[in-house]
Amino acid sequence: MAKPIVMPQMGYDMTEGTILRWLKREGERVERGEPIAEIETDKVNLEIESFDSGVLLQLVAQEGQTVPVGQPIAIIGEPGERVEAGTAPAVAAADGKARRHERAEQPVGVPVSEVTGAVGDRAPGERVRASPLVRRLAAEHGIDLSRLRGSGPGGRIVKEDLLPLIGRPAAVPEAAPVGVVTPVGPSVPVGPPPPEVAPAPVLLGLPEFELVDLSRMRQTIARRMAESHQQAPHFYVTTVVEMDAALALRQQINAEIEDDAEKVTVTDVLVKACALALRTHRGLNASIVGTQLRLYKRIDIAIAVAVENGLITPFIVDADHKPLGEIARISKDLIRRARTGELRPEEYQGGTFTVSNLGMYGLVEHFTAIINPPQAAILAVGSIVTEPVYRDDGTLVPAQRMRMTLSTDHRVADGVAAARFLAEVKHLLEHPLLLLVR
Repeated sequence: MAKPIVMPQMGYDMTEGTILRWLKREGERVERGEPIAEIETDKVNLEIESFDSGVLLQLVAQEGQTVPVGQPIAIIGEPGERVEAGTAPAVAAADGKARRHERAEQPVGVPVSEVTGAVGDRAPGERVRASPLVRRLAAEHGIDLSRLRGSGPGGRIVKEDLLPLIGRPAAVPEAAPVGVVTPVGPSVPVGPPPPEVAPAPVLLGLPEFELVDLSRMRQTIARRMAESHQQAPHFYVTTVVEMDAALALRQQINAEIEDDAEKVTVTDVLVKACALALRTHRGLNASIVGTQLRLYKRIDIAIAVAVENGLITPFIVDADHKPLGEIARISKDLIRRARTGELRPEEYQGGTFTVSNLGMYGLVEHFTAIINPPQAAILAVGSIVTEPVYRDDGTLVPAQRMRMTLSTDHRVADGVAAARFLAEVKHLLEHPLLLLVR
């Protein structure tokens, strides 16, 4: 019997997905667990699998269409079976997002004369249709997406269109035309159209401005951070750590390692120190659920990673049981795949505690972070700075110092618990050999 394949929920905060590319066509045989389509979520691009075996009788959603979670995207059944009326309802773009407007990007790139395949100048104001992964690859390799005609549906540029161009020298930059607002793509509305939203009043005296739609990832971040800050009463505790011994140990370890994938970073050292400290401070490795506290038996440390237009927090499972070299290798792999959109949902939908390190960005000496829900705490780490320090004998010496601020959910823990946890992390960092033996 024919049955629908629906847009799956790849994470508890996913509300919709966009069909980037069908991997199977109507009439093709599909086995249970076989990838059938590539979708774009608010976090990553990924392949979805069929939950049943059979023949794809009908593709309900078209490539480039945004579909709410739980809505049909295809119909599967037995060979020769006909799709009955009502089995494949029309699909609506969630919240009218498929009818939103966006401004085309204009990166520097390769001249049309050097491009093979489906290429050509776009009409004035025509929107560049490409996924975040394609845009990221184009930016990294200096490819001008506005000069390409993609081989995907409706001229959408797919990854395969860029592969022949990667590695070519970029042309002299041309003046980019001003982007013109055009519709995102086709949609099939269901029921009455969404109510018109009155435009925000423009205050007199404001300079000219451009309205830019928030990306799906940015909208999710905005919603979750607002909920976290409103629902979790944050308090903050800061301490200063002398990092001379930790930096010396890191330098000694890396000097003995040839594989760059295993070279230890400051973030790796922080992950290990926090994981060990959480063994004895379990109250911060927790989530609050109604009137109960969920104390996690496993310590999974999430790392805040900046990606295009947002932030993602992949995590290291059982970080307290992993040696520094393994933490280094795993973290580098997670960070790389986070920035190329290759993470699987189970690699970022989780974590019991988060480390956010902005120290690599220069003069960020101190900052506070919003807790990553539903966790109870997040550690914000600034740059390592050389400062004068008085020793107990009165001598003044230079020291490499780093400031750490713990944001804690006051419903879960009080100031004393946060201070004791920070003191433990500080002790481990100032006596880093403990990181190797515990």
